[in-house]
Amino acid sequence: MTSEEERRKQHRHQHKQRVLRGISDELVTDFDAATRKAGSDRSNVTRALWEWYLRRPGAQLPERPDAD
Repeated sequence: MTSEEERRKQHRHQHKQRVLRGISDELVTDFDAATRKAGSDRSNVTRALWEWYLRRPGAQLPERPDAD
């Protein structure tokens, strides 16, 4: 049987998790679907948006999926 400490190590994330407040479940669901459609995921798109917003060198807006 796996000890409690071993179980926690298996589920640790490489980077600190951050929480965004005030976002509805519907918006998260729709955003996840759109990022998958664009061949990406929520973390990559969010990171790209933050870097673009801060005008980091080389930052570009992420690709958006086609409108339905």
